Amino acid sequence: MDYVSALLPPVVMAAFFIGLVVTIVKSQGGPNKAKEDAVVDAALARAEATRQADGTATS
Repeated sequence: MDYVSALLPPVVMAAFFIGLVVTIVKSQGGPNKAKEDAVVDAALARAEATRQADGTATS
């Protein structure tokens, strides 16, 4: 029975990881994709503008 207790944690973690990847893949795209992309683009533009205003811009 030691082999069962040795194999159980990796099997459980593998199943959880597979479920996580499937959930991430299924949640990509869809009707909210454009809205999510716009939010990320706005945040990146704000961060870039702040960095340039501080004079710490790098090329």
